[in-house]
Amino acid sequence: MMRKVVIAAGVLAASTIVASAATLDTVKSRGTLVCGVSAGFAGFSAPDSQGNYKGLDVDYCRALAAGVLGDASKVRYVSLTAQNRFTALQSGEIDVLYRNSTQTYLRGVTLGLRQGPINFYDGQGFVVKKDLGVKEIKDLKGATVCVAQGTTHEVTLGDYGRANGIDWKPLVFDRVDTMYQTFFGGRCDAMTQDASALAGAVTTAAPNPADYVVLPQTISKEPLGPFTRNGDEVWSDIITWLHYGLIEAEELGVTQGNVDEMAKSQTPAIQRLLGASGDLGSRLGLDNKWLVTTLKATGNYGEIYERNVGKASPLKLDRGLNGLWSKGGLMYALPFK
Repeated sequence: MMRKVVIAAGVLAASTIVASAATLDTVKSRGTLVCGVSAGFAGFSAPDSQGNYKGLDVDYCRALAAGVLGDASKVRYVSLTAQNRFTALQSGEIDVLYRNSTQTYLRGVTLGLRQGPINFYDGQGFVVKKDLGVKEIKDLKGATVCVAQGTTHEVTLGDYGRANGIDWKPLVFDRVDTMYQTFFGGRCDAMTQDASALAGAVTTAAPNPADYVVLPQTISKEPLGPFTRNGDEVWSDIITWLHYGLIEAEELGVTQGNVDEMAKSQTPAIQRLLGASGDLGSRLGLDNKWLVTTLKATGNYGEIYERNVGKASPLKLDRGLNGLWSKGGLMYALPFK
């Protein structure tokens, strides 16, 4: 009786693994990753003058395509709004959502989607014109505030105002680009969004960036990360371990430029990460050296951060909470063993 139960459990487990590899099989068969992104968040996802998408979220799409398909260029980007991003994933229009999306309790339990590891820690902030004379959030009493519809920012703005007696007047927009045009056109006293997105907006959309300031205070926690569909465990695991691999690589000193040399290392942790030992890839349905291909395409997390939003970028954001755990940040990879 016990033997039959064990066999049955093994068959069930095997069938579950096969069923849960649906997206991975689809992506491999199609030969292209379909990645949901935004179209107007400088530093995270925005097309350049040639129409090529650039940004931290875009680099995660490229890293995933490199690891799964062996080519970082095999990505089709789908530009999504805050209102249709989750529907696009639920319906199968996209394979994964990398669109600076906040992970929350309600999104985790009501959408039929799985929240991946946090790849950027942010907070909701405010930007104002310097000549308005606003120094703190409390100075915005009675102010008209531009905010995007269908975001956590819209909800938090109302919650914070009620809790702190600030009677601001929200002006809600269904498109971020329209919100930027309206704010920089002078119709709103302030604009609220993730602080990193506000820094990008000032850098790229303001007529004169020096005229604006992002207030130092934030009113929320905005942990940003990818979303996948529930019941697609293998694919979700790949997205999870891709992120941890980028973090682990930074901690171990594996970079875009030295990955081939580091692949010869005798250090056990590096051997496991780069597929020289263990079964990092085979358990996920991938080549064992998939992270080698990924790191050659995008570099580690620190490299991705710095060129898109860090000191080497127009945004020039500090690492802060997005630094490695060993350097005072929150970025911490689960052990690869």
